[in-house]
Amino acid sequence: MITDDDIYLIHEAMVVAQQGEGAVNPNPLVGALIVRDDDVIASGYHMKYGDLHAERMAFKDADEKGVDCAGATMYVTLEPCCHQGNQPPCTEAIIERKIARVVVGLMDPNPLVAGKGIAQLREAGIEVDTLESEPKAAQVVEQLKIQNRVFLKYITTGMPWVTLKWAMTLDGKIASHVGDSKWVTGKKARERVHQVRHNNMAIMTGIGTVLADDPMLNVRLDDAWRQPVRIVLDRRARIPMESQLVRTANEQPLIVVFAEGADGEKLEELQEAGVVLWEYDNVEELMQRIGAEKIDSVLVESGGTLSESLLMKGLVDEVMAFVAPKIIGGKTAKTPVEGEGIELMNEAIKLKNRIVEQIGEDILISGLCSQE
Repeated sequence: MITDDDIYLIHEAMVVAQQGEGAVNPNPLVGALIVRDDDVIASGYHMKYGDLHAERMAFKDADEKGVDCAGATMYVTLEPCCHQGNQPPCTEAIIERKIARVVVGLMDPNPLVAGKGIAQLREAGIEVDTLESEPKAAQVVEQLKIQNRVFLKYITTGMPWVTLKWAMTLDGKIASHVGDSKWVTGKKARERVHQVRHNNMAIMTGIGTVLADDPMLNVRLDDAWRQPVRIVLDRRARIPMESQLVRTANEQPLIVVFAEGADGEKLEELQEAGVVLWEYDNVEELMQRIGAEKIDSVLVESGGTLSESLLMKGLVDEVMAFVAPKIIGGKTAKTPVEGEGIELMNEAIKLKNRIVEQIGEDILISGLCSQE
């Protein structure tokens, strides 16, 4: 039976889990608490891909504190794994430590787990309760699903979570009519963008953005431990050999996506420079290929043409729009989403689970795409 205290403690475990953001992909964010007599005696979270899972991190914390976990309750945000991966099964550790009760936030949809972890614990005589079966826990369950939205999509569909990001002025321009875009937003907003980049496994852009801005598409954070894969959609392989992207291809992965008919000599040059080449005509199939490469999340930073294409094909999961308190005008100035657009307002793509934040002098509006 799930109590109000159980719901509260799973929420606290969710807060702990968040500390792994940007480091665990393509694994989920998971937090675990070990509780005895209403006191949290140990805690842990999945810190980095390949490292100990949250449950074993909590036991490590208990060992360091000299705490006996026998008879205690474990609160874990995601069903404990029961298979051998980079780490041994967490169910084994829970059984060995003689945990009496386990409260689970979300069931793991991974076919290798998917209820098997809970069944294994129950077979060992451990009481297991799940929040998803309790109506009064619906709000926390929804928060858990949002926290692990990247993992949940990736593990059930094999497709990456796609976030479309742009920075625009108050009148909806991403650059002036002559193409100047440095800088639309302020320093604080640009710092946030680097954090968002760090949280995604790949950054995607179009060749138009590369030719106009010569971007690096890297993460410039002192504590960054991983750089994202960079993906450029470039049908005719026009990317300059002297571009920052190509010159750093051996330092940070660069994938150039070209189409049939691209210059063969140029493709050979790119390959010699360390660029990975993919041939695709269909962006839907491209997303499937990205997922097959174990890339669970893609941040799109592009011009309005690619943005419109992805949105209209229903391939965008989340939008992050940074809005600067500036007005620049210009009927030919570029906008975040171009193309023909919709005809009727009721056809508009709406954002749900919206969040509005002030970041320095700018505003960030973010939300999940809904085409209902």
